[in-house]
Amino acid sequence: MNATTSTPPGASAVPGMKASAAISPEIASQRRAAWTLVMPAALFFLVLLAVPLVLTFVLSLRGFDPNLGGVLPTISLQHYADILTDSYFYEIFLRTLLLSVGVTVLCVLVGVPEAYFLFRMRDPWRSLCLVLVLGPLLISVVVRTLGWSILLGREGLVNTVLMKLGLIGHPLQMLFTMGAVTVALVHVLVPLMVLSVWTSLTRLDPAIAHAARSLGAGRATVMWRVVLPQITPGILSGSLIVFALTASAFATPALIGGRRLKVVATTAYDEFLGSLNWPLGAAIAIVLLIVNVAIITGYNRALERRFTRRLG
Repeated sequence: MNATTSTPPGASAVPGMKASAAISPEIASQRRAAWTLVMPAALFFLVLLAVPLVLTFVLSLRGFDPNLGGVLPTISLQHYADILTDSYFYEIFLRTLLLSVGVTVLCVLVGVPEAYFLFRMRDPWRSLCLVLVLGPLLISVVVRTLGWSILLGREGLVNTVLMKLGLIGHPLQMLFTMGAVTVALVHVLVPLMVLSVWTSLTRLDPAIAHAARSLGAGRATVMWRVVLPQITPGILSGSLIVFALTASAFATPALIGGRRLKVVATTAYDEFLGSLNWPLGAAIAIVLLIVNVAIITGYNRALERRFTRRLG
């Protein structure tokens, strides 16, 4: 006789469905504990970052008239229209973009080989050289920038040495140029690139490179086909950090570039404290934030799609 079973009306056809759909007390307790741990950091983030950004955006919508007391209670998008239609702001944003790209490329070209050579060193020389490379991070950016101002001045060390060697007849104008700002920013940001690449190198398995060498690959081939693909995530993350910090840099362009070489950050500063046009300065800062986030997000997604296609 074949025994048949029937499912009672209203009962689940799949055993255990209700049990899997319901949340057990242990999981609920773990989630509450997770939210308890996350909330202080989230509140700290909202207070110190989100609230000032919202207030800056609200300020950017205010009107401005120096004859009527400065900031007006009116609401308009006039400042954003001025930024998007004035060629003066286009030039400043383009200069900031070119500076950010140039500094990022130089940091990659300098920081990646530097991190790799440090990684291949043996202790105690590796630890000593790593401290020397990362030591500038312990010094204020303003102090380092002032040091470059002294070096690159008309009577600075660089001009003095070149004149004593007979290579130049009169001091060169190196300050207040794009080259000087680029060199100073590369010096400031290269340690961050080294740190990012160093993190990827610590996960590198030396046995893979040794296996490639044993199969007849040269040093250049091992570096290009084996090492570089494995440290690419560190290079990409470091380049994003360097690009974002360069685009929003203020101290170095202000001290090295001066009034002759404006970038977005120094322009916003001038609007705040020079012409006292706070709404326009806030609008410039918001536009810089939007452009920065758009470029970084697009760069990230393009790289994700490329690696997804490559890895299948």
